[in-house]
Amino acid sequence: MAPSQASTPDTQVINAEDLPKAITSVKELAESVSYSLMDALNCDPDATETGIDYRPREVFTGHYVTIKPTPLGNPEYIAHSKTLFRELGLADELAQSEEFKRLFSGDVSSVPKPMKPIGWATGYALSIYGTEYTQQCPFQTGNGYGDGRAMSIFEGILNGKRWEMQLKGGGKTPYCRGGDGRAVLRSSVREFLAQEHMHSLDIPTSRSLSLFVSKTEHVKRPWYFAGSQSTDPEIMVSNPTAISTRVAPSFLRVGQLELFARRAKKQEHPNALKELEMIVLHLIEREYKSEINSALTLSEKIILLAQIFRERLTSLITDWLRVGYCQGNFNGDNCAAGGYTLDYGPFGFCEMFDPVFQPWTGGGRHFSFINQPLAAQQNFNMFCLALSPLVESNTDAQDALLTIRSEFSSVMERKMESMWATKLGLNNYDSELFIQLLKLMVSTKVDYTLFFRELSHIPNDLSTFSKSFYKQPNDELTLQWEQWLKDWLLLIDQSGERSNISEQMKSVNPKYTWREWLIVPAYQQAEKGNYALIKELQEVLTHPYDEQSQDIEEKYYKRRPSEFFRAGGVSHYSCSS
Repeated sequence: MAPSQASTPDTQVINAEDLPKAITSVKELAESVSYSLMDALNCDPDATETGIDYRPREVFTGHYVTIKPTPLGNPEYIAHSKTLFRELGLADELAQSEEFKRLFSGDVSSVPKPMKPIGWATGYALSIYGTEYTQQCPFQTGNGYGDGRAMSIFEGILNGKRWEMQLKGGGKTPYCRGGDGRAVLRSSVREFLAQEHMHSLDIPTSRSLSLFVSKTEHVKRPWYFAGSQSTDPEIMVSNPTAISTRVAPSFLRVGQLELFARRAKKQEHPNALKELEMIVLHLIEREYKSEINSALTLSEKIILLAQIFRERLTSLITDWLRVGYCQGNFNGDNCAAGGYTLDYGPFGFCEMFDPVFQPWTGGGRHFSFINQPLAAQQNFNMFCLALSPLVESNTDAQDALLTIRSEFSSVMERKMESMWATKLGLNNYDSELFIQLLKLMVSTKVDYTLFFRELSHIPNDLSTFSKSFYKQPNDELTLQWEQWLKDWLLLIDQSGERSNISEQMKSVNPKYTWREWLIVPAYQQAEKGNYALIKELQEVLTHPYDEQSQDIEEKYYKRRPSEFFRAGGVSHYSCSS
C-alpha cells in the first residue's frame, strides 16, 4: 500500500457527508430492487403464486419457478463480509439487525415493498465434460435438474451496479430431487470464506454476503470418522443447518443455456427457440451490456458473446492455476456464463504440488488441477452449441462460431504460458525451464504456494525455498535444483532489476492460501457456537498477498502436517453439502 500523502491545492478532498449514505435497514435495501430476470423472462406456467412448491416435479417450460424459502429455525448470526458490504453501500451494523437476520436466514414473509415476498429458482441441463446426461434426473428426461436448495431473493442496483442475492440452503424447490434443500454448517463456512478469499486473490468470483446458522435444526449427512483415511464416508453425522448468501451480477450458467438449447433442438414446445433467444439476450444484458452494442443484429451479438466469454473463461482458468485452485466438479451447470468462479462445492487448493490434484473423490482426473483448461474447453464447446440454434439460418455466423470454438485451445495455451512466465518473474515463457521445474516440484514434493512465494524473494541458493519441500532432495536432485536455479537467475537478470521483479512476483504469488486442515477447526468450533476462528480466517484469507504478523505467519504459512495427508474430510471428500 502506498504511504499516505498530505493533500495539495490540486487534490480533491472528499468529505464524508458527500459520500452516499450507507444503507442501514432492509427497508432502504428494498428501495434498490429491480427484478430484471423475473420481468424479462418467462415464469414456469405451473409455478404457484405463493411459492409453496416443494415436491420434486418436472418443469417443462419457462426460465424460472417462483419459490418461497424455508426459514432456518432459531437462526444466529455468524459473519458477514465487510468488504462486500462496503462495495454494496451497506452499513456493517445492518448485518446483525433482526430484520436482516430474518431475511437472510430465509424468512421473506414480511419484506417491505417493493420487494416481493417470494424468491425464484432456475433449471439447468447437466453436461459432464461435454457429454449430455438425463439419467440422473428422477424423471429420466432432464426436466428435473435445477437449483435444488438455492433460490434468489433479491435483484437490484446497489452503488450503480446490478447484483443478485441468492440463499444457499434455503429449503426445497421443485428441483430438489428428493433432497432436504438444506446446506450444512461445514459446507456453508467453506463457501463463505472461499468466495471472499478468491476475490482477494483478484480472481472473478461470486461473493459472500452473510452466514447464519440454526441453533435448533439439524440434518444428517455422510462423513468420515475422526482420523479416517477412507475414500468414502463411513457414517451419517448430524450437522447444524446454515444459510450462506452468495452475491453475483447474475447466476446465469452454461447449463441453463444448454437446457433451452436442447428444448429448441428437439422442438419440445412451440416457444422453445424463443425462450433460448430470451435467455441469451438476458445474459448479454446482465453480463455483457457494456461490451455488446444493443443495436447489433442477433447473430452479431452472439458472435461477440462467444468471443468475449472465451476471453473471460480462459483468463479465469489461468488464474485458477496461478493460485492453485481446483474446482473439482467443473460441469456446465457449475460454469458461470459471466465468466467467474461459481459454486464452491467440492473445491480445494493444491498444497503439495500434484498435477492431477483432485479434492473430490468423484471428480476423476478429467476435473483435476492441471486438466482444468481441458474441462473449461468442454464447457465452452457446450456454450457454443447452445448458441448455435440461434444462428442456424446464418451460414457466416455459423462458421464464425465454429472458428471461435476451434481457437479456444490456442488462446488458452497463450494465456497459460504468459501466466507461468509471470509467476516466474520472466518477460518470456521458457518451455524447457518450466518443464524442468515441474519435474523437480513433483520429485521433491513441493508446497505449491510456499515455493512460488519464496521464489519471489529471488534467492541465490536453495536454502530459502527449501522450506517448501515436503521431501528433502537427495544429492542428485540437489544438483538438478542448483542448476535450475542458476538457469532461472540468468533469465531473471536479463528481465530487469531484481527488486522490481520481486515485487511483481509477490503480486501474483500469494503468501497465504486456503489450507483445508486449517479450515476444519473453524467449522468444528462453529458447531459449538465459537465463531472466533472464522473471523480470524476472514482476516488472513482476505489479505493473501500481504506480509502479516509474525504470529499469523507461524500459524498459517507452513506445510501441511503429515497426519493430514490422506485424511478423509481434509485431503479429500465425497460430499460437499
